[in-house]
Amino acid sequence: GGVSVAIGELADGLLIDLNAVPKKYEGLDGTELAISESQERMAVVVAPEDAKRFMEISDTENLNATIVAKVTEEPRLVMQWNGRVIVDVSREFLNSNGAEKHIVIMPDKPRAEKAPEPKNFTEAILSVASGLNTCSRRGLSERFDSTIGAGTVLMPFGGKYQLTPIQAMVQKISMEEKHTDDCSFMSWGYDPMLSSESPYHGAYLAVVESVSKLIAAGADFEDVYLTFQEYFEKPGTDGRRWGKPLSALLGAFKAQMELGIGAIGGKDSMSGSFEDLDVPPTLISFAVTTGKTRDAVSPEFKKAGNKVVLMTPETDENGLPKTGSLLALYRQVTGLLRDGTAKAAWTLQTGGVLEGVMKMSFGNGFGFRFNPELSLQELLRKNYGAFLLEVPEEAEIGREAGFITEDGYFTYGAERSETARILEVYEGRLEGVYPCNIPDAPGNVETFTYHVSRQAAPALKVLKPKVLIPAFPGTNCEIDSAKAIRDAGLDPEIIVIKNRTAADIQESVAYFAKKLKDAQIIFIPGGFSGGDEPDGSAKFITAFFRNAAIKDGVTALLENRDGLMAGICNGFQALIKLGLLPDGRIRNADEHCPTLTFNAISRHQSRLVRTRIASNKSPWLSLVEPGDIITVPVSHGEGRFYAGEDMIRRLAANGQIATQYVDMAGNATMDVHYNPNGSMYAIEGITSPDGRVFGKMGHSERIGEGLYKNVDGCYDIRMFEAAGLYFR
Repeated sequence: GGVSVAIGELADGLLIDLNAVPKKYEGLDGTELAISESQERMAVVVAPEDAKRFMEISDTENLNATIVAKVTEEPRLVMQWNGRVIVDVSREFLNSNGAEKHIVIMPDKPRAEKAPEPKNFTEAILSVASGLNTCSRRGLSERFDSTIGAGTVLMPFGGKYQLTPIQAMVQKISMEEKHTDDCSFMSWGYDPMLSSESPYHGAYLAVVESVSKLIAAGADFEDVYLTFQEYFEKPGTDGRRWGKPLSALLGAFKAQMELGIGAIGGKDSMSGSFEDLDVPPTLISFAVTTGKTRDAVSPEFKKAGNKVVLMTPETDENGLPKTGSLLALYRQVTGLLRDGTAKAAWTLQTGGVLEGVMKMSFGNGFGFRFNPELSLQELLRKNYGAFLLEVPEEAEIGREAGFITEDGYFTYGAERSETARILEVYEGRLEGVYPCNIPDAPGNVETFTYHVSRQAAPALKVLKPKVLIPAFPGTNCEIDSAKAIRDAGLDPEIIVIKNRTAADIQESVAYFAKKLKDAQIIFIPGGFSGGDEPDGSAKFITAFFRNAAIKDGVTALLENRDGLMAGICNGFQALIKLGLLPDGRIRNADEHCPTLTFNAISRHQSRLVRTRIASNKSPWLSLVEPGDIITVPVSHGEGRFYAGEDMIRRLAANGQIATQYVDMAGNATMDVHYNPNGSMYAIEGITSPDGRVFGKMGHSERIGEGLYKNVDGCYDIRMFEAAGLYFR
């Protein structure tokens, strides 16, 4: 709703000056200024005496702050434009939603959803693997940064192959400097097919599904809250169309009342119609709560030979879970997860037992032998509120669903379906829309090794080295970086580089150049400098460092004071464009220089990758050895390292190839599942000739206790600790 909502709802009485509202485009009239949405703006109320100080603080963060309105005594929303009042309405009128309207609503009787009737097991599991509501959406998910903030407890996809999707997000509570094991759990529930047949059942079971996902992820039922996202066809004056949101809201309300949990907010829209097309009745339930990192449990199967049991609540005559039975099941599942009896849990969704077993198996490459006493209808049944639990074979709980195997097959009686084939169908359904499995580049990739017994050391020792962290427009990793650097015993300082005016830039240059004289390290963090426009990443960063004062300061740091410099992701791109990598000095690029270009998969990649230390020549890598495998988060769209064959051979011979992307066997690879961007020779990071400048794509600053619990690996490359040791 733009200014009308963002400002108009902050107080009962407001006088808004639309001419003062900053705008991207000239020519907007008063109405457009009042209602235009802008996702990167926010409205803040401060006391008049604090306004000047607030704007000064905003300036230090390179933010525009403009006074556009004032709170008034009279409870009216007033907007002025070009000296005229164009809005003047009472708060009482706004709170009443205007004039009363009446309509007779006639909800339709719920229709029974037609259950699938597969001919055999293979047809059943293939239908689940290929269904749009059950197939893989990994290619979409990986377009979004899942590890920013260094607080991700459960990755979106778990297991050693990162293929089992989680059912609930688990994220540490953000803290700028200190550490915590407190985390938030969040999940959602919605079945479009069921909601189309019965909006009432769909909404009720959306609540059940969202809460059950929290339980399966290890959360406790206490202190669970909801928020709803609603989206319905445009109802007009049709009482039957109005009946769909009415039925859905009644279903959601009944679920809340029976479970004893409330909705703390939400968003609704009844505009989902275009010509003769209507959206299905949509009420998505989001469930949230808090817990400890130790409570979080991931859904991928953990061990072959373990049994999987099905635990279901009792249902009433309407096919809905009985509240007492459901709550008792929640308590039982939580207890089994907390005492370690249950190793993994999954609450059933639209694809029933088959979907759950299939997805739980993929993460660690397991097969599964189903209990033949379960009919195909039972394997496919939507049973919201039911759980699959991985338990030891001797556990006597629930109903046996089957056993985890290592034979690479899903087996049901005499029928067998190869796991690899099912996975191919599962991930292939949306491959043409959201790719995640592109062909490998031809040829073998050499795995490099370069070892030194000792690194160079500076003449001047420093107990607590000073690290400058420039935060450019688009940088989003400076807080994570400063925290990791501080934890390693160094002294970080974030310097916001301002660019709104020429004077801002000169002020930032002067301040950074001054600080450089007393610093030992420069660290350029990741982000999206310049919005990551085509071939534009790090352009502003490189322009800044080419300023004469900054260039002289960097040269003095590296050549006269034996200082260190590093960059990750966007920072790595800047070091490459500056010539600091691979040459160790700021220079103009030519056709022989390496570059970082678009990922081979033609999209952003956010996941965990395995990297192998190829050289320990750099002081940044003095605490690891060639051959060590470090798992690291990546999040980039332009991370593909490209250079001529002669350049790569020179880098390898001189020990400047620091890290390579490797497969499960530790071999450098072009497989997109391990080399996320298609880098030549699987190069993830390189150094300057003396090793004191280090750049890499993976976010080695995103480390901490309790993170990435569903993907095993060693995550700490100890580069900041090594940098501190270099100066001591």
